Amino acid sequence: MQVPFFQMEAVFLGRWLVQTVRVGHMSSEVSAKRTPIAPLDDTDRRIVAELRSDARMSMRALAEKLHISRGSAYARVERLQRDGVITGYSATVDPERYGFGVAAYVHLKVSQHSWKSVRQRILEIPEVWHGALVSGEHDLVLLVRARDASSLRDLVLNRFQTMPDVVSSHTVLILDELPQQPLPAS
Repeated sequence: MQVPFFQMEAVFLGRWLVQTVRVGHMSSEVSAKRTPIAPLDDTDRRIVAELRSDARMSMRALAEKLHISRGSAYARVERLQRDGVITGYSATVDPERYGFGVAAYVHLKVSQHSWKSVRQRILEIPEVWHGALVSGEHDLVLLVRARDASSLRDLVLNRFQTMPDVVSSHTVLILDELPQQPLPAS
């Protein structure tokens, strides 16, 4: 089953924090089978880096910047998309101007063997910008954004802590965010 998701990444441009918003679909089933890593050469990696920097860049501009033909740029980008290396394109927004003034990491401890059902409920909460199943004291770590402290309190106390199978939560306010780092060259 496919369920909608929003994925957002923080980036600093100058003194402004901006947010990348990706809208797509995520499988509700987690498979243990991993997709093999696509073989990438330096040109492929440079294409990905350029498109991460400016996803609206034209193929002509991309080809000129990388000193390759337009045909090669088209073919490589198409292959990178087909192989699942490039999974989508995104818009960058400022979370505060978008209406989210408070950000936090919420760590959830869930009942044993219940993370899939908790995951399904979390996918329905638009304030969750990113989530990860982790090892350690907590089971899930969520990046959440809310309008204000009151909205964050309601999210944690009335949405997360009342979920069946959530044993406990721990909230850490984000005071400032580091800029997104470029992908390594190899």
